[in-house]
Order: sequence, then structure tokens, then C-alpha cells
Amino acid sequence: MATLIHTLADHSDDVNYCAFSSSCLATCSLDKTIRVYSLSNFSELPYSPLKGHTYAVHCCCFSASGRVLASCSTDGTTALWDARGGQRLALLEQPGASPVRVCRFSPEDTYLLSGAADGSVVLWNVQSLKLHRSGNVKGGSLVACAFSPNGSFFVTGSSSGDLTIWDDKMRCLYNEKAHDLGVTCCDISSHPVSDSENGFKYFQMASCGQDNQVKLWLILFADFLGVELKYKCTLNGHSAPVLACAFSCDGQMIVSGSVDKRVIICETSTGNTLHTLSQHTRYVTTCAFAPHSPLLATGSMDKTVHIWQLDLRQPCAGDTVENESKVAVEDWSEDDVSAWLCAQDLADFVGLFKMNNIDGKELLNLTKESLANELKIESLGQRSKVLQKIEELRMTMISVSVPVPDEFLCPITRELMNDPVIATDGYSYEREAMENWISNRRSSPMTNLPLHSLLLTPNRTLKMAITRWLDTQQK
Repeated sequence: MATLIHTLADHSDDVNYCAFSSSCLATCSLDKTIRVYSLSNFSELPYSPLKGHTYAVHCCCFSASGRVLASCSTDGTTALWDARGGQRLALLEQPGASPVRVCRFSPEDTYLLSGAADGSVVLWNVQSLKLHRSGNVKGGSLVACAFSPNGSFFVTGSSSGDLTIWDDKMRCLYNEKAHDLGVTCCDISSHPVSDSENGFKYFQMASCGQDNQVKLWLILFADFLGVELKYKCTLNGHSAPVLACAFSCDGQMIVSGSVDKRVIICETSTGNTLHTLSQHTRYVTTCAFAPHSPLLATGSMDKTVHIWQLDLRQPCAGDTVENESKVAVEDWSEDDVSAWLCAQDLADFVGLFKMNNIDGKELLNLTKESLANELKIESLGQRSKVLQKIEELRMTMISVSVPVPDEFLCPITRELMNDPVIATDGYSYEREAMENWISNRRSSPMTNLPLHSLLLTPNRTLKMAITRWLDTQQK
């Protein structure tokens, strides 16, 4: 199930692109701006919107660390911004000053790639902010790109319909005519899949184009074997040009958006359609899965960005930590725990947890004493925050096997409420989520009408009902 939980309508013109970090969502538009929102409550950050481009902004992306945001524009530049404070760090001018259509960081933040309407492709050194290497595609504009998971190779897509594989020395290694009427977008999953024919690890790649199709490919990146691109299948669910495609972080789902105004989510292993979303009123131009939470963002020429929540109980949830059932959590690796920490805004503890080999089983057994004595977390506030998140995880484990009654879910977070309060609009919300909401606006999350008062009244009846329901699940 995909539930529309929020709509952002701050841009004054077409939304061209959206991108997630572990804590933020960035959107860019024909209105020349980039807007940045917090994932905790979808409020716009104080420094947003980012202004500086003199023409339309076509693409934006976060660095792997989430600390730097890049944007590129018709003005022929790619800008780098501090994602924490909004300061512009650099302005990179494309050779030839051609409109820049796409930009992307490599997985290790070594390079930033920018591609332009004249077919030029540039690798910028992120440390020095200098041009590292440049090249050109054969005919057409460069409109799409994606890095291999190790960052040593990348793929570009052009308006002439070609997919081209390059190495970081800007050598063209392979070229494939993929979409007769032009490529519009491409993406590479970071999760390898095995090819039964020879046992090598291939990665999934998706491309879409003006031919109304989404194509899935298997791609091999290997220095000693070269590169190989193998066609897998075509997804034909759209009835008009497909403008965007993206993999979920676990590679199990592919989402696409089209001129037909629809968003389609498919299962990559079978090609089956899981969801068709039709809430946009004009062309869908962009779509992206969040890295460590079950969220999907879709943007459109209707000037809006829709935020969708995906049901975690589905086997293909767009979350790196897949099913939060008791067995799954106990089987989490140290990397799964690290991903969970990032998703809970506890990224500062990733190194500490890894140093102490905290896997899923160890995570569930952490106590106030072990956090203080074994992990040496001195701050009482930080220990309490970690324990609260672990307790929330345990509550989620209890509830995933049986659907949570909808009235027990906060309308803002769509999570089980722990401290429900009634607002003056008559609806109940999780206290922290509603406090964050009203700190930025005075409207109802449910009706968008003004709130006559910011008073929040504890809903003790609902809290008791939730407690009784949880008790029944533990028996």
C-alpha cells in the first residue's frame, strides 16, 4: 500500500527534480530555486529556498555524506551548497557554457559529474573543485547519468537514445542504442544480483525514454573483465513518454513517472506492477525513494511534490532495513544497524556501534547500563534518545504481524502513537510530530485550514486504547 501523506506546493513553476539525503528532501524547479525540507515533519529548512541560478534548475543531488547539495541549471553552471547552512560553496562553469541538464555525485564523493545539452560530460574533483576530466557523447544532449556502486564507472544517457558506459578516466567502454526516441533517465541499483549463467555479480540498471518504455538491464563492472550490458526486460505500463525512473535502496522496486501523469511502482524480480499512483494533474517529471525510510517523492509540472509512505509489511518496501519483524531485526548485520541509526537521526553513533560490533541481536539487548558502561555514552540525554528509539523499534516489531488500527497511527508520521494529543482541528496526533508541525505553520495537517489555537490536549482515552491493543499483541 502506498499512502499519500504530504504535498509540497512551494514552487511557482514546474518541479524538475527531487532528491533525498538521510534527513532531507531537496526539490528544484523552473522557478530558478532549490528548496530543502526536513524529513522529520516536511517543514522547509530556514535557509530554503536556495537562490543563485539565473535560469531554470534542472537537477539536484546530495553527496553520499549528505553534507553537500549540488544543483545544475540552464545558466550553464553547477552549484555546490552546504546542506547544513545553505551557503554556496562553489559555482562550476560547464565548458562551452551549455545548459547543464544533470548532475550526480560518485558514491565515495570523489567526483561530481555534470552533463550538458551540447553533449559535454565533466568529472569534477570534489576536493579541489577543479575539472578532472571531460568528454562528449556522440550526438544529442546528455540528459541522464548514474554511477556504478564502486564509483569507478558511470553510465550516461542521451537524447539520441544511447546508453554509454565510461570509466573514471573518461574512456568510452561501451555504447548501446537503448531507446529509439531518446533516453530521459537512468539509474543503477547498489545491490548486486547473481547471473545464473556464469556466477558473476551483475548490477541492475534501469533506463526510460520517449518510447513510453522502462527497460531493465544487467550490467557488469570489472576491471579485469571489462564491462558488459545485458538486456533483461521491458516494462510497458505507461502510455506516454517516461520521464523518470529510480530504484528503491534494496533494488527490489523500480518507480517511474510519465507524461501520462501516472507513477508506477513495479517489482524488479518479476516486473509485476505493485502500485499505480494517479494524483498528479500534469506530467510526472521526477521520482525518488528515500535511502533509509519507506518514503517516495514524486514531482510534477503541476508544481507539486507528493510524499508517499510505503507499507513496510510489503516484501518490497523501499527501505535498506527490509522487514522490521522480530526475526529480521535479530538477523540485522552491523551495516543494517548503521542504516537504522542514520534513519533515526543517530548517525553520530555509527562508528561507536561498529567498533563494538553491535548487530541486530545486540541492539535489542542494549540497556541503560550497557550504553553507559560498555559503549561509554556519557550524555544522559543521548542515552535516553537511543533507548527511546530502540523501544520504538520493539513496538514496531510487535505490530508488524497484525495491521495497526488506523486510528492509532499519527496522521503526520503514519506511525503508532506513543503520546497522542488532540489539536483544535479535532484530530489526534503524536505530540512531538504536532509540536514540530505547528512550530513552522498554524494550519491543520489534515484540513490545511487555520488552527484557531495551538493548544494540544492529551488524549488519554486513545493512549489507553493503544496500550490495551499492544498488550493483546504481546500475549
